Amino acid sequence: MGIYTLIVARVSSGEVRKWRPAAFLGGFRFALLAPLLLASGVLAAQDKIPPPKPDNPPATIEQEPPEEDESLIPKVYTLNPIESSKNITAGNFYFKKGNYRAAARRYLEATKWDPGSSEGFMRLGEADEKLHDLAGAREAYTKYLELVPDAKNGDTLKKKIAKWPAVSAKK
Repeated sequence: MGIYTLIVARVSSGEVRKWRPAAFLGGFRFALLAPLLLASGVLAAQDKIPPPKPDNPPATIEQEPPEEDESLIPKVYTLNPIESSKNITAGNFYFKKGNYRAAARRYLEATKWDPGSSEGFMRLGEADEKLHDLAGAREAYTKYLELVPDAKNGDTLKKKIAKWPAVSAKK
């Protein structure tokens, strides 16, 4: 504002031809611009001061962001006999190849898709038995016998389960 007023004064006094802006600003450049820069710096600093915080801020509930990796999201199982049948078929393939661990995983997946699948529990018991997981086999065979109480192989399964050593409770 000071520079503008000075220029207007020189222009209005008629000394326009004698006045050279470069010579005028050369000596006074720092003297005129320093207060303006300091004033703008102070004003900018005042804008950055945060407002005072209230004594009792409102309670906020922290929420976890949604999981980006879909493989880490837990699966939700609904009754789906078709998916159960696909897993049993894949489990049978692995069982015939001798990969009992993969077969057991597939049979377990089949029983999650269809909790009433007697075939899934029967095959899971067989795979667990091959893996020497007698506790898992006992649990699968017991569930199978609950689903099919009059099964043809029910007596042989009950005898087989009775021969196995008692399993202590897991912690």
